[in-house]
This record gives sequence, C-alpha cells and structure tokens, in this order.
Amino acid sequence: MRPYDSFWTVVQTGLARVLNGEAAVLRGKRLGLLVNPTAVDGGLRHIVDALHGAPGVELGCLFGPEHGVRGDAQDMASVDAARDSVTGLPMHSLYGATEESLRPRPDMLAGLDAVVYDVQDVGARYYTFVWTLLHMMEACARAGVEVIVLDRPNPLGGAEVEGGEVLPGYRSVVGRASIPNRHGLTAGEIARLCNDTLAIGCHLTVVPMLGWRRAYDYDATNLPWVTPSPNMPTVDTAFVYPGMCLVEGTELSEGRGTTRPFEQCGAPFISFAEAHGLVDELHRLDLPGVRFRPVVFTPMFQKLAGKRCGGVALHVTSRQRFLPYLTGVAVLRTIHAMFPKQFRWRTRGYEFVDTIPAIDLLAGGPALREGIDAGASLEDLQAAWRPAEAAFRDARRTWLLYE
Repeated sequence: MRPYDSFWTVVQTGLARVLNGEAAVLRGKRLGLLVNPTAVDGGLRHIVDALHGAPGVELGCLFGPEHGVRGDAQDMASVDAARDSVTGLPMHSLYGATEESLRPRPDMLAGLDAVVYDVQDVGARYYTFVWTLLHMMEACARAGVEVIVLDRPNPLGGAEVEGGEVLPGYRSVVGRASIPNRHGLTAGEIARLCNDTLAIGCHLTVVPMLGWRRAYDYDATNLPWVTPSPNMPTVDTAFVYPGMCLVEGTELSEGRGTTRPFEQCGAPFISFAEAHGLVDELHRLDLPGVRFRPVVFTPMFQKLAGKRCGGVALHVTSRQRFLPYLTGVAVLRTIHAMFPKQFRWRTRGYEFVDTIPAIDLLAGGPALREGIDAGASLEDLQAAWRPAEAAFRDARRTWLLYE
C-alpha cells in the first residue's frame, strides 16, 4: 500500500490515479493548479504538496475558485491574489470583487502547458466551482493551453436528475449552462458536456475515476470528506443543498452562521409555536425520504446574524427516495403561504447580478417565483420543470463517463 493510500477506498479519484502512476498526463508539463482544500488523495495529502518538487512536473502557479485555494473565505466574499506560504507559488484568485475577476487573464496563463482542475463538487448547479472550470476552459482555448480535469465523485450519486432548465438571459455564475438543479454529473462530465454544447473548443483531458458507479453516494466511496466550502460541512449538507439553496433567493435565513447550514431555515417572524404548524403543513405533503422538525436558531454571522429565528429542520430518512429540489420548493411555498405579509424574495444583488431576482437565477427563470406568488400547487410547480428534467436525463448520456 502506498503512503497516500492509507485510507481504504472503494473509488480511486483522478488524482489518486495520477499519483499511482496510472495516468502520465502531467509529466513534462508546466502546470497551473485550479484547486481548493478538497484536492487530496486517500491519505489526505494535498495535490500541491504531492506535486511540488515531483520529478517530471513543474508547477507554475495556483488558481483559487470561490472561497480561495485554502477554502477559508465565506460565500460571495472577494479573494485577493497572494503567494502560497508553503511553496512560494503565486496564487491567482478567480473570485474577486467584480464579474471580470471570475475569468483568468491571459497573463495568468502565460508559460503554462496545462491547467489541472481538482475540486470536489457537490452535485448542484448553483455551486460555482464547475463554472470557474468553464471560465478556465474558455480562457485556455483562446491561449492554446490544455485543461486536465482530475475527476471526483458526485456526492449525491450520478443516477438521479431533478429540476429544470436555465432560460436564455438567466445564466450566471450559479448556472452558466442549462443543466438541472441536481444534475447527476461529475465535474469531468460537465466539462465534456460544456466543451461540446457551448462550442468552447478547449483541449480537454479528463482523468476518470476507477471504481465509481452512478448509484454510489459519497459515503459508498469510503473517500474522506473534506469541506469544499465553509458552509458545506458534511455529505448531509450536500444532499439538501439542491433544494435548500433556493432559500438564498429569499430574506429567510438558510442557516448560514449555524452548525447546520441549509439543513434548517427560518426567520424572526416565525415563532416556535408557528414552527410546529409549519412542520405539520410540510408533513401533510408526504414528501419522500424526509421528515421535518420545528427549530429555533440564532445565526452568528451573515443573513439575520444575532436574530432569533423560528423555522424548520430537515432530516433525510432515505437518500434514495429524497427529492431535494422538490423539498426546497415545498419549504418556500409553505412559508410563503403561511406568512404572505412577512415573506420576501431577495431583491439585493446576487452573484454579481443586480437586475434579476436571486431566486430567478437559482431556479433558471421566473416561473418558480411567479408560481409561488400566485399560489400554485406543489404538483403544478413540479409539472413545470418535469419536461426539461426528462429531456436532460436523455441528452446527458452522450457525455457520461461511468456506467
């Protein structure tokens, strides 16, 4: 057993295959690494430490997505350029104060043969990491630089698809391409899809995993979970995120600033007694694979910091049956119906966009917001995204790497 395989794992990531010598795609190249703290092997050795000084590989620089190379910045927080204190390598931020900062400049790519992407995704379209990869692919296509994706599992598994399309005019850094909210793809598969459907023309190489099956959730891989962003502490968080991230499009708290972000939500206008009624209404919907619990919590930072919020906590009882997007929509619809005078959609700027409501960016268009405002049933809301969901499930087969 190699020292970096000290954890017994079912799945070998793209990084593990490279370090095991099974994929020689990095040798003889000057590389930039687009990474964050999740870029570790089975023994938790980071890719920067593994490749720095390795024979046949030259590291030129590091690129950091949202939250930075070291992953310590909060959501939507600007990250500045810096120099890595361990290796001395320059670190270029791809998430600064302006939308222009999301895309690498030509000078950042100068002298590189390839950029290596190794970041753990969470399986929801809103997560910005894969769109940072898309920006890098576009820049590298223009510069004649190869992009190498070291693939990692979709922690929700790769079988299920849930949610609708992203309409023209609603694409942003929470959805540069029209894929469902829960897409069931790996980063490598998304890169392949976008390279073809958006005609990027990038010299793209994907190092696929070994041993991953689409039916596997993250726990089935036995890989160590490294927090990909400050508010994604566990695999449980990732499972609710495709639906509960919709709360970011409202003035409710999505639980940031607590120990269970996205697994609970609420607001100061909901009392604990009213939270019991909210839970009763949600249980009447008989949503699959989930139960609800009334809660009171006080966020310590970000939205509604220091304010006592009543609300609801989600407990997933069956990952196989759970429908995260439907559940998130049900939570918003129910709170809106019970508290129509207090409920508010977010109108402040969101992810560099201030002309479109945040909920419309997250949902891919205005239909969800308009339906909830009009009092549409949960069945009618779901029916609106079902055709696009089915079409994507069929179309994505072209770019799948795993059975």
